Amino acid sequence: MFRLALKTLRFHKGGFIATFIALFFGAAIVVGCGGLFETGLHRAAPPERLAAAQVVVTGDQRYPGTRRDMFPERIRVDTALAARIEAVPGVTRAVPDVSFPAAVLAGGRPGAQLTGHGWSSAALAPYRIDEGRAPAAGEIAVDARFAREHGVRVGQDLRLAVRGEAAAHRVSALVSGPGGGEAATVFLPDTEAAEATGRPGLADSLGVFTEPGTPLGPVERAVKEAVGDGPVQVLTGDERGWAENPDVIAEGSKLVTLASVFGGLSAAVTVFVVSSTVGLSLNQRQRESALLRAIGATPAQLRRMVLGETLFIAVFATALACFPGPAIGRWLLDAFAGAGVVPETIAFRAGLVPMAVGVATALLTALGAAFLGARAATRTRPTEALAEATLQQRWFSTPRLVFALLFLGGGTALALVTANMAGPSAGSTATPAAMLWTAGFGLLGPGLAKAITAVLRGPLRALTGLAGSLASLNAKARTSRFAGAVMPVMLASGLAISLIYLQTTQSSGAERAFEENLRADLVVTSASGGLPLELVDTVARQPGVEAASAQVSTLGYIDPPAPARPAPGDEGDEPDEPEPTEVPLQGVTPAGLESTTAFRAAEGDLTRLTGDTVALPTAFAEASGHTLGDKVPMRLGDGTAVELTLVATVDGRRGYETALLPAALLVPHTDTGLLPQILVKAEPGADRAELAGTLSALAAGHPGLRVADRAALAVVQAEADDTQTWMSYLLLGMVVGYATIALVNTQVISVTERRREFMLQRLIGSTRRQVLQMMTVEALLVAVAGIVLGVLVAALTLVPLSISVLGSPVPDGSPWILAGVVGAALALTLATTLLSARLVLRGKPGEMAGVRE
Repeated sequence: MFRLALKTLRFHKGGFIATFIALFFGAAIVVGCGGLFETGLHRAAPPERLAAAQVVVTGDQRYPGTRRDMFPERIRVDTALAARIEAVPGVTRAVPDVSFPAAVLAGGRPGAQLTGHGWSSAALAPYRIDEGRAPAAGEIAVDARFAREHGVRVGQDLRLAVRGEAAAHRVSALVSGPGGGEAATVFLPDTEAAEATGRPGLADSLGVFTEPGTPLGPVERAVKEAVGDGPVQVLTGDERGWAENPDVIAEGSKLVTLASVFGGLSAAVTVFVVSSTVGLSLNQRQRESALLRAIGATPAQLRRMVLGETLFIAVFATALACFPGPAIGRWLLDAFAGAGVVPETIAFRAGLVPMAVGVATALLTALGAAFLGARAATRTRPTEALAEATLQQRWFSTPRLVFALLFLGGGTALALVTANMAGPSAGSTATPAAMLWTAGFGLLGPGLAKAITAVLRGPLRALTGLAGSLASLNAKARTSRFAGAVMPVMLASGLAISLIYLQTTQSSGAERAFEENLRADLVVTSASGGLPLELVDTVARQPGVEAASAQVSTLGYIDPPAPARPAPGDEGDEPDEPEPTEVPLQGVTPAGLESTTAFRAAEGDLTRLTGDTVALPTAFAEASGHTLGDKVPMRLGDGTAVELTLVATVDGRRGYETALLPAALLVPHTDTGLLPQILVKAEPGADRAELAGTLSALAAGHPGLRVADRAALAVVQAEADDTQTWMSYLLLGMVVGYATIALVNTQVISVTERRREFMLQRLIGSTRRQVLQMMTVEALLVAVAGIVLGVLVAALTLVPLSISVLGSPVPDGSPWILAGVVGAALALTLATTLLSARLVLRGKPGEMAGVRE
């Protein structure tokens, strides 16, 4: 039967080509996402500035005892460790590396942003001097690429703003480093660089050089012993890049999540599309299968033939998909890096496992669909099979109903979970819910299609006459074929509407939370990396200013309670390790807090936010069991452990809650050690433009100071949302694009298999125009049925999400989105159907007498 299966391939080109296309694209996408997943696991980041150091010692960004929770601010290491490391056998020297932001004020292109380092760390890349000499006191060395772009020469003075202070530096050298390194790099003498960081005695990392030929393994172990316990990690190989960009560790984990979402959704769509395509292809051949049964073929032989045909196509398609699959993964990684979702230094790393997963997903899906299709053809008697092949009405079975109810039940469960989740997290369950609703309705598709057809039959006949009558009779007589054409329309339209409105709703929720919390009229920022904390009082004393408050944001953790000691006799039982609670932190000035923001104390007093104190969101305080006056053990953004007195609780929109700390406590534990912005509330009746000019005059003592209105804050918030929006639309483009391919695929094979039917209509007197009119109405019927089901899928997905995010069952977004998706689905279905029908009708009726089904 396998030999027969191969021989039949050439007689069913349309169905097999459609199956091949569905398998090829589905497997390629899953392989690409698998490569992205493996890249996230490896988190390989080949070093650039630290490439010459064989070992790198840097801070461990992980929360102690966990691998998932990361501190957002850089954890620095003590430079005193360098002496201990240099005492390790095989180590020649350990070089501290520090970094700090700077901005050009004069001498180059004003406003250009730079990253400064100590001169000794130039050896870590290594950088070489192209022109000039090493910098001495008051001098700097500049990257040659930056010098060319900005017209900087040796001997020229550059006026730089560092930590809010301006100073002139003579350019002593132009240097060249690694091709992919930072172009905007300057080097100061080590002493001046350490002062510029504001953290003398601390370094971002230590680059360790070893003697030539020394085995790296023993040196690495000895260095680990030398640095001892604490938040320090010793890195070699590609992991050295983690020290250059600590975000690689946290964002690499995000890449695993992104790949799981992309790959999981793509795999689910692949399963749906391939199953639908294979099922429709087999459905075309019911008469052939029935005839084989009638001449003596056993059910087992028929199953082997169907499985053999499908296996041949599947192996060929998935093998070819392994070539573009890794390219898709690399393209996705480059796209994520370009949008700022993940660091650009992460290197794509994919082995055989992603290919095996993608191939296995496609193969198992195809064979599963083929098995179910063959089972349907073999479980009936030959005479019954011949009758069913003519009408193609059989669709119901107990397994189909059971699985449909399971999927719909899962969708209902996820909908309830989504409606009760915090707004920012609701999308994580809404997307899988959409796939469950789609799968459930897909299994019930023939029955739902029959119901929709019955409702539309009357209006169709009234509006379109004979063409509508024929179209509705065709849909009624061949339920399975009609449902097979409807399902891809439902998939494409349902996912498109769901994913687009999901993103617009979440963006609206974040925007509302931000706008509701903002009361300031102006914002003071800096182009030189930040503002000194004492500037807040200076701003508050300016005429026309009602209040001013620092604003610095980061993430921290509420430490979990220590696990209880086991009871006597239970010493062998390992207690569950409690997890820390991640909480957004915002540093503020209590005197200006209520005037510049909407934060109000639910309990306690926000004016007491001084010293080691905190105001927790009410939900977080209740969850951790803390009341006013309690000591709350926390970790700040750089991992520093503190015990803060709870002086107030604050309410906030669910999912957007923030803990408040004194800015004086929080700022020293951020990367820059400076304020990113100061919120300003104008006095009633004050001219804001005049006030902005008054505040801008402070730039004389604070180089790089800038003043903007509150709209600038909204722009920053929108830019942060743009990254999430971009990711969502990339996901939408890939998944809906694939679903659209399936839609076209299905419509083509659904129409082209009807050659005999069209021939009979032509022989009894129908014109091409009449047949095309009938197909137009059928295409409209398919499109309307698919769009109705797609809108139902979207509604069941979006209503719980909107309740969670907006507190309303109506999602946010332009109605033109819905109109655009509906119009696109309608146009695509019509165009594909009519183009295929025209191609089938090109010949004369007599020439079509010998066509095969």
